[in-house]
Amino acid sequence: MIEPLFPHDAPPVIGPFAHGIIASGKLLFVSGQGPQDPVSGKIELGSFEFEARRTLENVERVLRAAGADWSKVARVQVYLTEAERFAEFNAIYASVVGEARPARTTIICNLLAGIQIEIDCVAALD
Repeated sequence: MIEPLFPHDAPPVIGPFAHGIIASGKLLFVSGQGPQDPVSGKIELGSFEFEARRTLENVERVLRAAGADWSKVARVQVYLTEAERFAEFNAIYASVVGEARPARTTIICNLLAGIQIEIDCVAALD
């Protein structure tokens, strides 16, 4: 079970996520995913949008393998190489996760192999 938490006395959220998530059941911990081709395994660099969408697709592949989808995700961590990409990523992310609003943290950092984005998450399984 996933229940979003939006405390009435907390500041408003500034993106497509909840303040917190109350989760129950077995947990799936998805390791950091990047823009790897699912067939060849090779990292595919490209535009930020390409890398973000490929990364989100790879997260979805792991979720599906466990019988889950974005509605079961309790927490997401996003790693970006450029703070200027935050708003662009929010738009892409919102289009993918839909009504799901997992708790989320975004970290600006250096990433391996020249990728621009990496994502990991925790999902609650039924």
